Amino acid sequence: MTLPPGGGATPGAAAVGAAVGAAGGAAVGATIGVEEEFLLVDLDTAENAPMAEKVYAGLDDALRHRVRREFRPSMVEMVTDVCAGLDELREQLLTARRATAAAARATGARLVAVGATPVAEPVREPTDDTRFRRIVDHYGPIARDPAVCGCHVHVGVPDPALAVDVCTWMRPWLPVIQALAANSPLFEGSDTGYASWRSIQLDRWPSLGPWPHLESAEEYENTVRALIDSGEMMDRTMLFWFSRPSAQFPTVEVRVADVCLEAADTVLIAGLVRGLVSTAASSAFAPVVVPDVVLEAAHWNAARQGVGGTLLDPRSGRARPAWDLIGELVELIGPALREHGDLGVVTAELDRVHREGTGADRQRRLVAGAGVAGALEQVAHATVRG
Repeated sequence: MTLPPGGGATPGAAAVGAAVGAAGGAAVGATIGVEEEFLLVDLDTAENAPMAEKVYAGLDDALRHRVRREFRPSMVEMVTDVCAGLDELREQLLTARRATAAAARATGARLVAVGATPVAEPVREPTDDTRFRRIVDHYGPIARDPAVCGCHVHVGVPDPALAVDVCTWMRPWLPVIQALAANSPLFEGSDTGYASWRSIQLDRWPSLGPWPHLESAEEYENTVRALIDSGEMMDRTMLFWFSRPSAQFPTVEVRVADVCLEAADTVLIAGLVRGLVSTAASSAFAPVVVPDVVLEAAHWNAARQGVGGTLLDPRSGRARPAWDLIGELVELIGPALREHGDLGVVTAELDRVHREGTGADRQRRLVAGAGVAGALEQVAHATVRG
C-alpha cells in the first residue's frame, strides 16, 4: 500500500501524476501511468527481506528516479513515466522490473510480484521517515500489519469536476477490475482461500474502499474535509478509496488492483482502466446508483473468487458468471479501446488470462507443484517475464 512520505502525493504518485497531467492536454485518457509495489523475499526462509535501501543503491542513475522508497524496508515501488500507448507502458514496466530484480539478487533477495506477504514479515517497523512514523502513531497496530502491494493506474482527466463524475460513474465496474487483478492467495505460508487476501487485509484501514456516490466536486471536498475533521483521516493524502481524483495532478487514479504477477497482466489492467475512465467521461447516461453495502459485497466477492466463479453484479444485485460480466465490460468500453488503439492488446491479454487464470490461480498451481518456497522462486521469474 502506498503511504505518502510527505504532504501531497507519494514521490511515485507525483512522478506519474505530474507526467500524465502535463502531457494529457484536453483529451481524457490520452496519457496513462502506473505505480507498482513489490516485495523483497529471502528465498531461504520465504520471509520478507528488509533490503530496500541496498536495492536502491544498486540501481543505475537512469532508473533510480523511477524506483521509490516505500512504507516498509521490504517493499519497493516502481513507477512509469508518462505513456501514450500500452506497448510503451509494457516496455517501461519490464525495464524497471528487470533492473530492480537484478539489484535485489545482488543483495541475496528476490523481487516478487505478490499482493500480500506470503509467509511472514519479521521487520514490521516502517522505513525511517518522519511521516511514516506519524502514520504508525495515528493508526496504531493496523500500520504494522504484514506488507501488501498494489498496482495503481493513473489516467489523464484534465477537469477536476469531471474527475469526480468519472469516479462516480465507473464505481459499479471496479469489482471486475479487482477480480481480474487478484494475485494474493497466500498468507502465513498457506492458501487463504481468497484470490486477493490483500483486499481483505486492507479492510482494517479507515477511508479505504469503494468511491462513494458523489455528485459534485463540492460534495467530494466536503466529504474529505469531514473525514479529516472526524480524525479517521490524518490528512487528505490518506484517502485510499479504490478510485480518486489526484490531489495535485489532473488524473484519476484507480487503486483497486493487487500488484500483477506479470507485466502483461499490468498492461491488461491499465488498458481496461483507461477504457473505463474514457467511457465514463464521455457517457451520456447518468451513473447507476448502487447502495454502498451492495458494492462492498461485490468487492468482497471479487476478492474471494477472482474470476473462477461468479461475480456479484452490483447494478442488479445478482450473481453473474464472471466471464459474462467481463465480456459486458469489454463491450461497454469497446469504442474507447478502439479510440486508444488498445482493443487488440486487451482482448489478447484477456484470452490469455481466460486460459491461464489470474495471478492467484497461477500462484496456486506453482505452490501445488513446488511448495511455497519453490513457488516464490518461480514467482520471481514470472515477475520479470515478458
